[in-house]
Amino acid sequence: MSAEQRDFSEFYGLDFEDLQVGQSAAYGRTVSEADILAFAGVSGDTNPVHLDGEFAASTMFGGRIAHGMLSAAFISTVFGTKLPGPGCIYLSQSLRFKAPVKVGDTVVARVTIKELVAEKRRAIFETVCTVAGKVVLDGQAEILVPARSA
Repeated sequence: MSAEQRDFSEFYGLDFEDLQVGQSAAYGRTVSEADILAFAGVSGDTNPVHLDGEFAASTMFGGRIAHGMLSAAFISTVFGTKLPGPGCIYLSQSLRFKAPVKVGDTVVARVTIKELVAEKRRAIFETVCTVAGKVVLDGQAEILVPARSA
């Protein structure tokens, strides 16, 4: 079988037809020092509030905090691996950052289907990240979901 003919269907997540309003999925991760350093390296965001303890101690946070977009990236993890899963395309995301995340905090990212737009194969999701039950960020996302193959 040539590369042009390979069938990747077994790697895809849910089809649009499998989705229902109210469906939800989550991912949790404890933020480590390595996570913050890796995110700073990949993103280029070397703001000292994330990397310099002495500087960060002088801020309103009283110490280093994780990048807000690191927590937001965990939302992408849910979409790309769980709901809808591989094959979906992230179209948009609004975010409101509500509280800081620190090294050692366990962030739980949860997505819940709010609306389905069948004619465009789009799913609108409520998105939220929490630490110990406290909301650290929330927002809304729009995802393009593959249709079931004929």
